[in-house]
Amino acid sequence: MHASLALLLELGIVLVALSMLGSVASRLSVPAIPLYLLAGLALGDGGVAAVPAASGFVQTVASIGVVLLLLTLGLEFSTGELMVSARRHVPSAVADLVLNAAPGAVAGLLLELDGVGVLALAGATWVSSSGIVSRLLIDLRQLGNRETPAVLSVLVIEDFAMAVYLPLLAVLASGGTWWQALIGIAVAVTAVAAAFAGSRRWGRHVNRWLAHPEPEQLMLRVLGATLMVAALAEMLNVSAAIGALLIGLTLTGEGATRARAVLAPLRDLFAASFFLSIGLAVRPSVLLDALPAAAALAAAGIVTNILTGWYAAGRDGSHTRGRLRAGAALIARGEFSVVVVSVVAATEPALAGPVVAYVLVLAVTGPLLARYLPGIAGRRRAVAPVGPPSPGRAGSAERAASL
Repeated sequence: MHASLALLLELGIVLVALSMLGSVASRLSVPAIPLYLLAGLALGDGGVAAVPAASGFVQTVASIGVVLLLLTLGLEFSTGELMVSARRHVPSAVADLVLNAAPGAVAGLLLELDGVGVLALAGATWVSSSGIVSRLLIDLRQLGNRETPAVLSVLVIEDFAMAVYLPLLAVLASGGTWWQALIGIAVAVTAVAAAFAGSRRWGRHVNRWLAHPEPEQLMLRVLGATLMVAALAEMLNVSAAIGALLIGLTLTGEGATRARAVLAPLRDLFAASFFLSIGLAVRPSVLLDALPAAAALAAAGIVTNILTGWYAAGRDGSHTRGRLRAGAALIARGEFSVVVVSVVAATEPALAGPVVAYVLVLAVTGPLLARYLPGIAGRRRAVAPVGPPSPGRAGSAERAASL
């Protein structure tokens, strides 16, 4: 009973604090994500006011937050649209891998890590946080922008690549054989391919069952199906985000619109828990010790991610501000980087501090750059001398597209 009282009290305090931080963020016109992350740092072990009873609950529901963020992101698109965009952005994914894995690989070599350590650090700097990026696109109202399909395609291809990367890293870290790695990779790739093929072939039947006219039934069916598919994906060493995204892509039309409405409050609650949990997992003392190295690695990551987004959005015809929005959206690192470190924790314990600090730095600075960087660039461009405007509607359309 005492434990329940402590949980209720601490959880109530946490929710009120998050509400206040959300109001502050809204008043300042900034994303709430950095404030939630810093709140987690203050409330975690070694912070200003630890909440041990609530921490376990927050960590448990955090994974549901990522699932709901990817579900609602999938509700904005269809399977066909995503597949067409993903095929077009294979070169963008290659650029993403080369540019963003390079800082981690170079840092690993400079730190004289072994092959597994270099591979792990390269993976930690490579993959963006699907949860943070999804929330940013929602909060900044960028879901309908021209560059958003490019950002989503890069994220999805990264998640697919994790189905190959994580089994390989896990086997190498445990000293397994090459054929064990191949088996794990084959199972994961087959599962992803089968899931997408099934979604395209039988998606309309699933959509008909999920899209119940009663809001309560709609919420229960969509949420239940999403959690089951996400759990199945995790069991097959595939990201739960892929499973959640698939359910979102399956729902179309009025069903998707109604699902977004009934799930929005749940998404916001669990997503806030996810951001809070990242901060809770970090001890401030560890963060301070690793901060210089993490800041240098983060600075390199900011540059490489902006270049990635610039290239990917350019393939869809976006101009300067759209390219900057795409690059800034991809900066944040989160759950995948932490998973990578946990896989090699036994063999590379020294990586935990720098990578967690790196994740926290980019999880805080990424949303702020996504909010302000395109606007700063736009104002600088606006005050620069320009030639006479092109007459007619074509000129207006070109100027609108450049935004």
